[in-house]
Amino acid sequence: MNRNDVTEKIVTAKVAKGIQWAEVAEQVGLSKEWTTAACLGQMTLDEKQAAIVGGIFGLTAEEQKWLQVVPYKGSLPSAVPTDPLIYRWYEIVNVYGTTIKELIHEEFGDGIMSAIDFSMDIQRQADPKGDRVNVVLSGKFLPYKTY
Repeated sequence: MNRNDVTEKIVTAKVAKGIQWAEVAEQVGLSKEWTTAACLGQMTLDEKQAAIVGGIFGLTAEEQKWLQVVPYKGSLPSAVPTDPLIYRWYEIVNVYGTTIKELIHEEFGDGIMSAIDFSMDIQRQADPKGDRVNVVLSGKFLPYKTY
């Protein structure tokens, strides 16, 4: 057994039980974005959170321990994503990455946006021409130090 096996079991149980990620997040007490990432193997749950997730998805004590192991993050199956939705994010970064970089540097200086001190909010935005996906990414600015 490994973390990927536990992730597959979670996704299988989610489908079989008709569970929504927002429902899981509410029970865990964290955002749907972070909780989903944790259930998909990208974040580390503490013992209490793992027990809640384990109860929801019918995980054994051993499987719950895998939820508490620091994961190998960024584990897409290929360098260039093939899933159409994930590929569009890749495309956005390819097309607008230099613009995002330029505007962040112009506003903040030389540094990066943290993916550690970070939050994300995904909402449906009603639009008469077709609903839109509204994604807000918020990361702490970390300037490069001189030494």
